[in-house]
Amino acid sequence: MHYSIKTGKTSFERVFGLPLFEWLAKHPVEASMFSETMVGLHGAEPGAVAKAYDFSQFETVVDVGGATGNLLAAILNHHRKPRGILFDLPHVVQDAPALIKARGLTDRIAIQSGNFFESVPAADGGYLLSHIIHDWSEAQCLTILGNCRRVMTPKSRLLIIEMVLPTGNTPHLGKMFDMVMLTVPGGRERTEPEYCELLEKAGFRFTQVVPTASAVGIVEALPA
Repeated sequence: MHYSIKTGKTSFERVFGLPLFEWLAKHPVEASMFSETMVGLHGAEPGAVAKAYDFSQFETVVDVGGATGNLLAAILNHHRKPRGILFDLPHVVQDAPALIKARGLTDRIAIQSGNFFESVPAADGGYLLSHIIHDWSEAQCLTILGNCRRVMTPKSRLLIIEMVLPTGNTPHLGKMFDMVMLTVPGGRERTEPEYCELLEKAGFRFTQVVPTASAVGIVEALPA
Protein backbone atom coordinates (compact mmCIF):
# COMPACT_ATOMS: atom_id res chain seq x y z
CA MET A 1 0.00 0.00 0.00
CA HIS A 2 2.79 2.41 0.96
CA TYR A 3 4.61 1.79 -2.34
CA SER A 4 1.46 2.35 -4.41
CA ILE A 5 0.50 5.54 -2.60
CA LYS A 6 4.01 6.96 -3.02
CA THR A 7 4.47 6.02 -6.69
CA GLY A 8 0.99 5.52 -8.17
CA LYS A 9 2.21 2.15 -9.45
CA THR A 10 0.77 -1.24 -8.54
CA SER A 11 2.26 -3.29 -5.75
CA PHE A 12 1.20 -6.41 -7.64
CA GLU A 13 3.57 -5.72 -10.52
CA ARG A 14 6.39 -4.86 -8.12
CA VAL A 15 6.01 -8.22 -6.35
CA PHE A 16 5.16 -10.51 -9.28
CA GLY A 17 7.00 -8.77 -12.12
CA LEU A 18 3.98 -8.37 -14.40
CA PRO A 19 0.66 -6.48 -14.37
CA LEU A 20 -2.16 -8.58 -12.91
CA PHE A 21 -3.89 -9.63 -16.14
CA GLU A 22 -0.64 -10.37 -17.98
CA TRP A 23 0.38 -12.57 -15.05
CA LEU A 24 -2.97 -14.39 -15.10
CA ALA A 25 -2.60 -15.03 -18.85
CA LYS A 26 0.58 -16.97 -18.07
CA HIS A 27 -0.98 -18.89 -15.17
CA PRO A 28 -4.18 -20.59 -16.43
CA VAL A 29 -4.94 -22.45 -13.20
CA GLU A 30 -4.82 -19.23 -11.21
CA ALA A 31 -6.80 -17.46 -13.94
CA SER A 32 -9.62 -19.99 -13.55
CA MET A 33 -9.51 -19.55 -9.79
CA PHE A 34 -9.64 -15.77 -10.28
CA SER A 35 -12.80 -16.08 -12.41
CA GLU A 36 -14.42 -18.36 -9.83
CA THR A 37 -13.48 -15.91 -7.07
CA MET A 38 -15.11 -13.02 -8.95
CA VAL A 39 -18.32 -15.05 -9.26
CA GLY A 40 -18.30 -15.60 -5.51
CA LEU A 41 -17.30 -12.06 -4.61
CA HIS A 42 -20.07 -10.52 -6.68
CA GLY A 43 -22.58 -13.26 -5.86
CA ALA A 44 -25.73 -11.14 -5.43
CA GLU A 45 -25.01 -8.76 -8.28
CA PRO A 46 -26.05 -10.69 -11.43
CA GLY A 47 -29.61 -11.29 -10.25
CA ALA A 48 -29.90 -7.73 -8.97
CA VAL A 49 -28.64 -6.27 -12.26
CA ALA A 50 -30.94 -8.51 -14.29
CA LYS A 51 -33.98 -7.31 -12.32
CA ALA A 52 -33.05 -3.63 -12.21
CA TYR A 53 -32.77 -2.92 -15.94
CA ASP A 54 -35.02 -3.67 -18.93
CA PHE A 55 -32.72 -5.84 -21.02
CA SER A 56 -35.73 -7.08 -22.99
CA GLN A 57 -35.45 -3.96 -25.17
CA PHE A 58 -32.38 -5.48 -26.86
CA GLU A 59 -32.11 -8.15 -29.52
CA THR A 60 -28.53 -8.81 -28.38
CA VAL A 61 -26.59 -8.24 -25.17
CA VAL A 62 -22.80 -8.16 -25.63
CA ASP A 63 -20.86 -8.89 -22.44
CA VAL A 64 -17.44 -7.34 -23.07
CA GLY A 65 -14.89 -8.93 -20.76
CA GLY A 66 -17.59 -11.21 -19.40
CA ALA A 67 -15.29 -14.05 -18.26
CA THR A 68 -17.32 -17.22 -17.64
CA GLY A 69 -20.65 -15.59 -18.55
CA ASN A 70 -22.13 -15.54 -15.06
CA LEU A 71 -23.72 -12.09 -15.41
CA LEU A 72 -24.85 -12.62 -19.00
CA ALA A 73 -26.48 -15.94 -18.06
CA ALA A 74 -28.39 -14.30 -15.20
CA ILE A 75 -29.66 -11.58 -17.54
CA LEU A 76 -30.79 -13.98 -20.26
CA ASN A 77 -32.47 -16.29 -17.77
CA HIS A 78 -34.47 -13.31 -16.48
CA HIS A 79 -35.19 -11.80 -19.91
CA ARG A 80 -36.24 -14.35 -22.52
CA LYS A 81 -36.07 -12.15 -25.62
CA PRO A 82 -32.41 -11.22 -26.14
CA ARG A 83 -29.56 -13.41 -27.27
CA GLY A 84 -26.06 -12.95 -25.91
CA ILE A 85 -22.47 -12.62 -27.06
CA LEU A 86 -19.81 -13.40 -24.48
CA PHE A 87 -16.48 -11.79 -25.33
CA ASP A 88 -13.18 -12.16 -23.50
CA LEU A 89 -9.61 -13.40 -23.88
CA PRO A 90 -9.21 -17.02 -25.09
CA HIS A 91 -7.82 -18.34 -21.80
CA VAL A 92 -10.67 -16.61 -19.89
CA VAL A 93 -13.63 -17.91 -21.90
CA GLN A 94 -12.36 -21.49 -21.81
CA ASP A 95 -14.40 -22.06 -18.65
CA ALA A 96 -17.54 -20.44 -20.08
CA PRO A 97 -19.12 -23.37 -22.01
CA ALA A 98 -19.64 -25.43 -18.84
CA LEU A 99 -21.38 -22.58 -17.01
CA ILE A 100 -23.51 -21.65 -20.00
CA LYS A 101 -24.55 -25.28 -20.52
CA ALA A 102 -25.42 -25.63 -16.83
CA ARG A 103 -27.69 -22.57 -17.12
CA GLY A 104 -29.44 -24.01 -20.19
CA LEU A 105 -28.30 -21.20 -22.49
CA THR A 106 -26.06 -22.92 -25.02
CA ASP A 107 -28.43 -22.02 -27.86
CA ARG A 108 -28.70 -18.35 -26.83
CA ILE A 109 -25.11 -17.34 -26.06
CA ALA A 110 -22.34 -17.20 -28.64
CA ILE A 111 -18.81 -17.19 -27.26
CA GLN A 112 -16.20 -15.07 -29.03
CA SER A 113 -12.60 -14.68 -27.96
CA GLY A 114 -10.54 -11.56 -28.46
CA ASN A 115 -8.93 -8.56 -26.82
CA PHE A 116 -11.10 -5.53 -26.02
CA PHE A 117 -8.06 -3.29 -26.43
CA GLU A 118 -8.14 -4.22 -30.12
CA SER A 119 -11.83 -4.65 -31.01
CA VAL A 120 -15.21 -5.84 -29.72
CA PRO A 121 -18.08 -7.64 -31.50
CA ALA A 122 -20.51 -5.50 -33.48
CA ALA A 123 -24.19 -5.73 -32.53
CA ASP A 124 -27.26 -3.53 -32.36
CA GLY A 125 -27.99 -3.91 -28.67
CA GLY A 126 -26.71 -3.46 -25.15
CA TYR A 127 -23.00 -3.47 -24.34
CA LEU A 128 -22.06 -4.61 -20.83
CA LEU A 129 -18.82 -3.66 -19.12
CA SER A 130 -19.09 -5.29 -15.71
CA HIS A 131 -16.18 -4.55 -13.36
CA ILE A 132 -13.99 -3.76 -16.36
CA ILE A 133 -13.56 0.01 -16.35
CA HIS A 134 -12.35 0.10 -12.74
CA ASP A 135 -9.39 -2.17 -13.59
CA TRP A 136 -7.55 0.15 -15.97
CA SER A 137 -5.91 3.57 -16.35
CA GLU A 138 -7.91 6.36 -17.94
CA ALA A 139 -6.05 5.99 -21.25
CA GLN A 140 -6.80 2.26 -21.31
CA CYS A 141 -10.45 2.90 -20.39
CA LEU A 142 -10.75 5.32 -23.30
CA THR A 143 -9.38 2.65 -25.65
CA ILE A 144 -11.94 0.08 -24.44
CA LEU A 145 -14.79 2.57 -24.61
CA GLY A 146 -13.65 3.80 -28.02
CA ASN A 147 -13.70 0.28 -29.41
CA CYS A 148 -17.25 -0.15 -28.13
CA ARG A 149 -18.30 3.23 -29.52
CA ARG A 150 -17.01 2.38 -33.01
CA VAL A 151 -19.26 -0.66 -33.43
CA MET A 152 -22.37 0.57 -31.63
CA THR A 153 -25.43 1.83 -33.49
CA PRO A 154 -27.50 4.88 -32.49
CA LYS A 155 -29.92 2.50 -30.75
CA SER A 156 -27.22 0.74 -28.74
CA ARG A 157 -26.73 1.35 -25.04
CA LEU A 158 -23.53 1.20 -23.01
CA LEU A 159 -24.06 -0.27 -19.53
CA ILE A 160 -21.18 0.00 -17.08
CA ILE A 161 -21.70 -2.16 -13.99
CA GLU A 162 -19.62 -0.78 -11.12
CA MET A 163 -19.78 0.51 -7.56
CA VAL A 164 -20.53 4.19 -8.15
CA LEU A 165 -18.91 6.14 -5.35
CA PRO A 166 -20.78 8.83 -3.42
CA THR A 167 -19.07 12.19 -3.41
CA GLY A 168 -17.52 13.62 -0.26
CA ASN A 169 -16.66 11.57 2.81
CA THR A 170 -19.73 9.32 2.88
CA PRO A 171 -18.65 5.77 3.80
CA HIS A 172 -19.03 3.26 0.95
CA LEU A 173 -17.73 -0.24 0.19
CA GLY A 174 -16.46 1.00 -3.16
CA LYS A 175 -13.95 3.28 -1.44
CA MET A 176 -12.23 0.21 -0.03
CA PHE A 177 -12.23 -1.34 -3.49
CA ASP A 178 -10.70 1.89 -4.79
CA MET A 179 -7.61 1.11 -2.70
CA VAL A 180 -7.54 -2.44 -4.09
CA MET A 181 -7.67 -1.04 -7.62
CA LEU A 182 -4.72 1.23 -6.83
CA THR A 183 -2.51 -1.55 -5.48
CA VAL A 184 -3.47 -4.56 -7.65
CA PRO A 185 -4.64 -3.86 -11.24
CA GLY A 186 -3.89 -0.13 -11.34
CA GLY A 187 -7.38 1.27 -11.91
CA ARG A 188 -9.86 3.21 -9.79
CA GLU A 189 -13.48 3.47 -8.75
CA ARG A 190 -15.41 6.61 -9.79
CA THR A 191 -18.20 8.93 -8.75
CA GLU A 192 -21.10 9.78 -11.07
CA PRO A 193 -19.50 13.09 -12.16
CA GLU A 194 -16.24 11.25 -12.90
CA TYR A 195 -18.11 8.73 -15.07
CA CYS A 196 -19.79 11.59 -16.91
CA GLU A 197 -16.40 13.12 -17.66
CA LEU A 198 -14.86 9.83 -18.80
CA LEU A 199 -17.82 8.95 -21.02
CA GLU A 200 -17.84 12.36 -22.67
CA LYS A 201 -14.17 11.96 -23.57
CA ALA A 202 -14.98 8.59 -25.17
CA GLY A 203 -17.84 9.91 -27.33
CA PHE A 204 -20.78 8.96 -25.13
CA ARG A 205 -23.57 10.86 -23.46
CA PHE A 206 -24.29 9.87 -19.85
CA THR A 207 -28.00 9.32 -19.21
CA GLN A 208 -28.47 7.83 -15.75
CA VAL A 209 -27.27 5.56 -12.97
CA VAL A 210 -29.78 2.78 -12.35
CA PRO A 211 -29.54 1.51 -8.75
CA THR A 212 -29.73 -2.21 -8.03
CA ALA A 213 -30.44 -4.28 -4.92
CA SER A 214 -26.69 -4.79 -4.52
CA ALA A 215 -23.55 -2.67 -4.13
CA VAL A 216 -23.33 -1.85 -7.84
CA GLY A 217 -25.18 0.57 -10.07
CA ILE A 218 -25.73 0.50 -13.82
CA VAL A 219 -24.17 3.51 -15.51
CA GLU A 220 -26.10 3.97 -18.76
CA ALA A 221 -24.78 5.98 -21.71
CA LEU A 222 -25.71 6.58 -25.35
CA PRO A 223 -23.43 7.13 -28.34
CA ALA A 224 -23.06 10.91 -28.64
